[in-house]
Order: sequence, then structure tokens, then C-alpha cells
Amino acid sequence: MINHAKAAKAFLRNEKRTDWHDQALWFVRQKRDRAVNQLPEWEQLRETASQIKGATLSKLAHHLLEFERQALQNGVYVHWANDAEDFNRCVLKIIRKHNATKVVKSKSMLTEECHLNPFLECEGIEVVDTDLGERIIQFRNEPPSHIVLPAIHLKKEEIGELFHVKLGTEAGASDPTYLTHAACAHLREKFLQAEVAITGVNFAVAETGAVVVCTNEGNADMGVNAAKVQIHCMGIEKVIPRTADLAVFTRMLARSATGQAVTTYTSHYLKPVPGKEMHVIIVDNGRTDILKKPQFLNSLKCIRCGACMNTCPVYRRSGGHSYGSTIPGPIGSILAPGSDLKQYRDLPFASSLCGSCSNVCPVKINIHEQLYSWRQEVSSARLLRTGKSITMSVMAKILSNSSHYQAVGLIARRLLARLPRKMIYNSFNVWGLGRELPEPPASSFNQWYRQNRKNTKL
Repeated sequence: MINHAKAAKAFLRNEKRTDWHDQALWFVRQKRDRAVNQLPEWEQLRETASQIKGATLSKLAHHLLEFERQALQNGVYVHWANDAEDFNRCVLKIIRKHNATKVVKSKSMLTEECHLNPFLECEGIEVVDTDLGERIIQFRNEPPSHIVLPAIHLKKEEIGELFHVKLGTEAGASDPTYLTHAACAHLREKFLQAEVAITGVNFAVAETGAVVVCTNEGNADMGVNAAKVQIHCMGIEKVIPRTADLAVFTRMLARSATGQAVTTYTSHYLKPVPGKEMHVIIVDNGRTDILKKPQFLNSLKCIRCGACMNTCPVYRRSGGHSYGSTIPGPIGSILAPGSDLKQYRDLPFASSLCGSCSNVCPVKINIHEQLYSWRQEVSSARLLRTGKSITMSVMAKILSNSSHYQAVGLIARRLLARLPRKMIYNSFNVWGLGRELPEPPASSFNQWYRQNRKNTKL
């Protein structure tokens, strides 16, 4: 089971890294704000995007079948996968059909979710992630810490050391341009050798059967155009009804993710090139279970922009790996419990519930409200950790009775003023580990109010 607090504590031990991580993500958040403020109609776009997603989810089966029908007419092979195992075996079957052993892959959180890379590697397939950030973390044998900026937790000096070992770059080199050129030369060779190219899918258009992939590096295009077989992997929630709807989402995605007006490459794949094959794999993997829960349905509107992570004070100072799930941060904290509530019971509590995540979400997902709802689900399922369960039970009794509340307050004010510091600041006082408790007042607010507002009834 994930222990977010413990993992976050480990990340926080390196104060310089924590501060740098916080500042780097806040810089991206500020870029997002500047880009958004250039569009007076931004809130209207958010509402439109949310309504499109909501309407699509209400008739999801219809749109998926329409997408399949159009794609088949375009000469595309369409596959359906119920879970991660089905998906991985489907990909392997396509690769085996062509006797391929070398695969290049552009960024896809779905393949991360289904652990496709280790599965294929165990089958003797070489899989190379071609997004620069993804390649970096693949070299390090670790998962992405952010869905848009997968290596945001690393500094250029660390990447320089890594490339020196893996790519033979100069020792001590940390210039980003130099390191990027080295990565490009390395990846170009992999593109030319690859027999199969795998991509994620940002949007799938039911009207035409096309899939749309948004990248800043052009690596998806390089892979697809060089390989004989292209495989596009999409969750069932990626479908949208019409090509015209793309105008809304492409204006919002890059602005929310990186503060750009639009991604550098927005690629539309409609049909295979003569002599080549195009496959689309449509994956459920627990998404229909979320469809059955009205209070959590909105989470399927997510377009994976990462804006909620960049603004979240908890994520920025605890790092993506502390969440232990494929998608970290606020959105991950409402998606992960839907797949395994016991495993991810900690994540709904990894939030201040400040609401900033909901405010920046381009499709208006009520993230902070869902976090609160998941906390209730954890409590109802009796999955709260023992210490939290006891504390919450005691607090519930105190806060539900005014006499108890006033009595405890009186005792606390008197004790805190007299107890030795070591009895207050110890391992049992988690709150006091990183901050000073406020000095207790001489009287409660209730007492002050009665003394100063004698003519006013409480």
C-alpha cells in the first residue's frame, strides 16, 4: 500500500531539490496563466470543453462504435482490450505477426499504466521511449514523475552524468543544447532501426475515425513515418464526436500544460500509408467502473495537461514519485483509488483541498470535491490508517458537542502553556515536526465574544 506521507518525507530531505522542484513547476504555472490571459474567452472555452466531454461520456458506447466503424472503413485495424493484460498481449500479437524485435514509442500514459515496456522486454522486444524526458527516465529505470514533464525532478547536471554513462557524452557536460543533440543522434538511429512505432492518443475523432497525437518534439511522427507498422493506444475516454470539437481542445491543451499557444506538432492519423499497417487499440482497464459512479464520472474528462500538478502545493513539494501511481498529483489522486481503493487509500488525503486544481482544470473537473468524496469512501470502507481512524473518531465526538469542545479547549490552553517542550514536540505530534504551534490564547473566542458582545446572542 502507498504511504504518501512517508515517501514525501524522503523527497523533502533534500531541501534544495524540493525548493527547485517547487519553483520550476510554479514557473510553468505562471506561463500557463500568461497564456490563458491572452484569451478573453477562456472561461467560455472551459465550459464548452466540459460540456463536450460530458455529452460524449453520456453516449460513450455510441461514439466509440462510430469511431470503430469509420476507422475500419479507412483501412485501420481496430482492437479492443478489457484490461492491461489484454492490451499488452494485443500489442505483442501485432509485433509477433511482423516478426519484429525493435519498437519505438512516443509518450503514452496508457502504456505506462499497463506497464507495457517491461512486458515487451520480458518477451525479448527492444522498446525505446523517444520523448526526451521519457528516454531519460527509461535510462534510469524509473517511472515518470509528471505526465507532461516526466523528468522534471532531475537537474541538468544529473542528466549530464547519465548521458555520459549511457551515450558517451563528455564527462561533466551539462549544457542542455549539447545534451539534446546527443540524445537526438542516439534516437535517430533507433528510429531508423525500428519496425514498429507505438504512440498514445490525445483525441480520437468519431466522425472520421482519425486519431490525433500532440507532441513538441515530433517524435511520434518520426516513429510512425519510419516504421512499417504503427500502433495507437487509447483509453475509451479519449474519443470526441467531431473534428470541429478539436478546435476547442487544441487551444486549451498546450496553454494548460506548458503555457504555449499550441503544441509544436498536432498530428492527425487517418489511414495507413500503402504497404504499411495502422492499428488502434481501444482500452478500458477500469474506466467503465468509473462511469458507474456519478460522483467520480467527471474525472474521465481529463485531457492529461498536468495543470493541476503544476499548481498543487502538495505535489510541488512532495514530488511525483511519492504518489506511487502512474498519474500523480491531484488528478491521479482521484483516478488511482478508482482502480484499487485499498492500495491508494492515502492519495485522497495528499491535498490541502485549496481548490486550485479545480480552478485551473481546462475541462472543469471538480477535483478537490472528488478528493473529499474519496476520503469519505476510504472512511466508509474502514480503510483509514489506525492512527487517523482513532484521531478522527475522537475529534468527531469533540466537535459534535459544544460542551466537550469548550472543555477540551480549556484544558489544551492551560496544558500547552505549562508542559515541557519535549512533551509537545515529539514523534506523536506530526503537525509540530515541521512547524511551531501557535501560542495558546488566554481565552477562547466564545469567551471573548461573550465579554465583548454582551448584547448579542450566540
